[in-house]
Amino acid sequence: MATDVLLLNQKCAHTVSLYDVQSGKALKHIRLPNYPHEFVVDSKQEFAYVGHYGILGADCVGDQGGCSVFVIDLHKGEHVHTLSTWPFYRIHGLAMDQQDRLYAMSEGHSTLLIFDQPRNAVAADRAVPSGGYKTHLFALSRDGETAYGINLLSNTVTRIKPHDPVFAPVPMYPGRKPEGNCLSADETRLFVTNRLDNTLVAIDTESLQIVGTASTGEDPNRVYRDPTGRLLTTNYGESSLSVFDEQLNSLGTITLPHRPIAISFHPNGELAFVSFKGDQIGILDLHSGQFVRFFDTLAEPDVSCLLRLS
Repeated sequence: MATDVLLLNQKCAHTVSLYDVQSGKALKHIRLPNYPHEFVVDSKQEFAYVGHYGILGADCVGDQGGCSVFVIDLHKGEHVHTLSTWPFYRIHGLAMDQQDRLYAMSEGHSTLLIFDQPRNAVAADRAVPSGGYKTHLFALSRDGETAYGINLLSNTVTRIKPHDPVFAPVPMYPGRKPEGNCLSADETRLFVTNRLDNTLVAIDTESLQIVGTASTGEDPNRVYRDPTGRLLTTNYGESSLSVFDEQLNSLGTITLPHRPIAISFHPNGELAFVSFKGDQIGILDLHSGQFVRFFDTLAEPDVSCLLRLS
């Protein structure tokens, strides 16, 4: 019988961990080299790929960070393989396409690395420039043919073609300090949060023009599309979530007990898992906007993913 298990990165405890969702009990802590960060899970929920950012934050001067992706066997609960990204450092954003090819962004070199068969790879098969500076995150089309780099330092979004070696990235300006991002279900819109403008913008992915803007709470560091199609921004500066439909009409605000770091969703569309400053996970009922329970974590919980493990 399948059990709901939350896979959670705790970057300051230097672990990814498995938690029983019902009880909040830690089932396994997998220790990794210091400061692992974003991760992605393959389509069969067999392996997770964890980027080695390698430093606490980009203000750590003189330390270039990590240059690896760690492969985690989810059924064994073990770190079983390591992919080298050298000489590209500070691996942050990660994604997989519908063929389970792995894409990993080197923030240190603003370069997107592609692994065609990541389970057994040693090094990347290709690397393409992001076309911006300090590319923290990116959005990826399902077929892997298009990516959108989110560039903190150049304040741009860039369209990238990971499998076209001669394609020049195409930039646009979404606002100041863009970071959070997600694609619409039909991939015709890219939603981006601008942390210094307190805005969420909708970008037409064909023209790269802004076609909608909404005000968020203070310092929106992420945006997510829930299973029902609603958009949620995590407002790090004021401990709240702003909720919108895909036309960017406001659906309200949810006040939080702590600063939010990241969100993931149960596939049933009823629950969200909110990672908090203060080392907690809150389980949010998406219909009522109320938290049904909390459980404690190790230091600095971040990205999570709901797994159905037998």
